[in-house]
Amino acid sequence: MELAYMCEWEKRPKSTHCPSIPLVCSWSCRNLVAFTTDLKSEDDDKDVSHMIHIIDTEHPWDVYSISSGHTEVISCLEWDQSGSRLLSADGDGQIKCWSMSDHLVNSWESVLSSSLDGDPIVALSWLHNGVKLALHVEMSGSTNFGEKFSRVKFSPSLTLFGGKPMEGWLAVTVSGLVTVSLLKPGGALLTASESLCRLRGRVALADIAFTGGGNIVVAATDGSSSSPVQFYKVVVSVVSEKCRIDTELLPSLFLRCTTDPLRREKYPSVTHLKFLTRENSEQVLLCASNQNGSIVECWSLRKEGLPVNNIFQHRSPVVGEKQPTILKWRILTTTSDLERVSAVALPKLPISISNTDLKVASDTKFCPGLGLALAFHDGSIQILHRLSLHTMGIFYGSSSGQRPGDESAIKRQRTGSPALHFKALQFSWTSLALAGVDNHGKLHMLRVSPSMGQVLEMNTTLRHLLFLLEYCMVTGYDWWDVLLHVQPTMVHNLVEKLHEEYMRQNQALQQVLATRIVAVKASLCKLSTATAARACDFHAKLLLIAISSTLKSLLRPHVLNTPDKSPGDRLTEICAKNIDTDIDKVMINLKTEEFVLDGPPLQSLQQLIQWVGDFVLYLLANLPNQGSLVRPGFGFMRDGSSLGLLREMLVMIRIWGLLKPGCLPTFTATSDNQDSMQLIFRLLTKLWLCSRDDGPPQDPDETLIDECCLLPSQLLVPSMDWLPVNDGVIVKLQGKHPLRLQFGKASSLPGAGSTAPMEVFTRSLGSQKMDNLRCVHMGVCPTEESKACTRCGCVTMLRSPNKTNAMKQWEQRWIKNCLCGGLWRKIPATLT
Repeated sequence: MELAYMCEWEKRPKSTHCPSIPLVCSWSCRNLVAFTTDLKSEDDDKDVSHMIHIIDTEHPWDVYSISSGHTEVISCLEWDQSGSRLLSADGDGQIKCWSMSDHLVNSWESVLSSSLDGDPIVALSWLHNGVKLALHVEMSGSTNFGEKFSRVKFSPSLTLFGGKPMEGWLAVTVSGLVTVSLLKPGGALLTASESLCRLRGRVALADIAFTGGGNIVVAATDGSSSSPVQFYKVVVSVVSEKCRIDTELLPSLFLRCTTDPLRREKYPSVTHLKFLTRENSEQVLLCASNQNGSIVECWSLRKEGLPVNNIFQHRSPVVGEKQPTILKWRILTTTSDLERVSAVALPKLPISISNTDLKVASDTKFCPGLGLALAFHDGSIQILHRLSLHTMGIFYGSSSGQRPGDESAIKRQRTGSPALHFKALQFSWTSLALAGVDNHGKLHMLRVSPSMGQVLEMNTTLRHLLFLLEYCMVTGYDWWDVLLHVQPTMVHNLVEKLHEEYMRQNQALQQVLATRIVAVKASLCKLSTATAARACDFHAKLLLIAISSTLKSLLRPHVLNTPDKSPGDRLTEICAKNIDTDIDKVMINLKTEEFVLDGPPLQSLQQLIQWVGDFVLYLLANLPNQGSLVRPGFGFMRDGSSLGLLREMLVMIRIWGLLKPGCLPTFTATSDNQDSMQLIFRLLTKLWLCSRDDGPPQDPDETLIDECCLLPSQLLVPSMDWLPVNDGVIVKLQGKHPLRLQFGKASSLPGAGSTAPMEVFTRSLGSQKMDNLRCVHMGVCPTEESKACTRCGCVTMLRSPNKTNAMKQWEQRWIKNCLCGGLWRKIPATLT
């Protein structure tokens, strides 16, 4: 475990830290981190502890701080399952639901709220949507994704008509109330509250978990280690348009340390109470503490036979009668005396904990999802096994006194200043990273090794990372934390192995994951200078797939009672069979009436059509230059499916050009009688024939290369604005030295290092800025507000300049996410 980067606030001399204020931190599946700090500003009335700070982990300096409107200290932050909405709750009973404004990660607004005035919230959770996966380490060598990541039968907390899960949230208050707010389909909020039990008592700590049957389990304690930890079943239903809550008392437990005569008075308070996973209400973690130390216990709920009195044992047994059973909490394991615990983080990776999966994980040293993290007041963090609680890894913070030879701890003891330690801690969704907020308000990002520092063979390491990349690809979760562990030398092998595994899946699953795997490959290739050019190709392929599907969707069958194939499918079939290099001869075999469109849609899509023409011309003109040095476009030279896609689009564009000449791509030719479309189609077909999927790949012949060499003398070859200059932090984290960043200052990100960037990625100050989605130039100093993708850096204008429906439909496809699936963030004018 090691520090990847640390982001701190700009020094403010008139700010103080309030050690009594608890901090909260939450990490979404889209790699957004929301957190609070304990800073209080003395120079104004603004209380910074009531603010919520949101970052995306790739651009941690670009923090968005929300003046939340909470009147008391924020006690809970909780992301929904999609990672796009955030719940916040405070010490006055206020709960707010935040969502992105204009789908931007650095612009948020409160859309819904509920309140229990004056009753502080101690636990908060979204209702479960019924989706649960199990990750089987035993099947990591399988070729079937369905065997590696199986869907577990799990019921939603509440369903609408037809079984659709109902959205909403549940909270537990300090007075022992449970409150539920349901989001009705029309947008209204349905709220109800109920006491956890008839005899209400103080609840200092609580946690919420879900059962496979759709029930909710709440664990609660009054904070005293001598009091029982109570468990309640909560059932939510809607009756006559009103929310109803039913509660039932479940078996409780007493901490083991309070029953031990030697420790009965040693740990008087319970400081942490957590279910091991939100979908497992049968295992709970408890931490009891005093001023100087802590002890951690792990408990499990088990079904046990109920002993029968001797009087009833001698009677004759009834056929089919079973021994009565009860549920009882049993302690799994406990730690020895520890340093005082300041924060706890539990893994989110849904790893299967069957005996065979645990054995394979142990044999292959696969640790993600098996460890929980404890942060201590001395600044250190320990990763403990979630079942046995034995130590798997240790991180010594900058102020930890346990590191050998560390003199700063001795000096601190003399001065009496508080040690730097984490007050909030959260695992990423693959458990390969930890985000922590310390008592000085700094955000720390830590790498957590998949093998917990154990030395592995390179093939085993690659297999672990590949397994987690496949998991992210199947679930749609962001894979940023996996990239933290990918070294430049691993990139090529990972990309090849990922492609091999993808090609082994059935055709239907390949179609679902078609764009996602291209986005994963692009992210991987950016990590190495040797493969950076391939990252350009993968981004271009994403745009090519999107433009192709958009143009084909415009085609309509001439007769309504059409056969089973759409015009787009017929176009693909005919172009695949017809290997003629003459575009007009290919065009004759098509039913041109299916391509008849009105003029305005074609004209409005001209910029996309122009990109296709420019891209084909660039590929052909650079064919002779593709040698030992891999340049952008190299990946297309042997990609028969992509070349076939380009060929189909040229045929479509040729037909549309007969109807509306203004939609044709514009080429600058040296001869007036040059048929540019005919020329590039002929050369493209020859290149496509060398790399068709139904035959062995061949090198382009000398004649084709010679013709491509002459191409720049016949047509003006455009300079492609390859996507993009990566301004994120992931490419800077290849070394072992942690980065020190500052919130609000992008300039605090250090340079890429000694390796010079590729020529294709460099941009001169006076170069034209490109809208990478609309394929239009924005000028040298754009006046329009822009947004950029958090993952790939794709830049596009925030507001649409287009009036036509066809282009607006294209833009609506990318309103929430980029081509690569990344989220959008608004770019300050100076960065555009």
